[in-house]
Amino acid sequence: MAAEKKQKKKERKDSQLIIRIKGKERDRFVKLCDELDTSAAREIRRFIRDFLQQHAPQEKV
Repeated sequence: MAAEKKQKKKERKDSQLIIRIKGKERDRFVKLCDELDTSAAREIRRFIRDFLQQHAPQEKV
């Protein structure tokens, strides 16, 4: 399991995705993430991974 953690650490996040949303939606999303003890970025990354897995299962993400 320690090797698995090291593998994940080596995979650096090297790209950004800029989106435009309403300020009130963003604020509600960030507040809810805080209440759930997570971060907005983490939840967006999880959404992207799940979306890719659902719609492009042949590719390993």
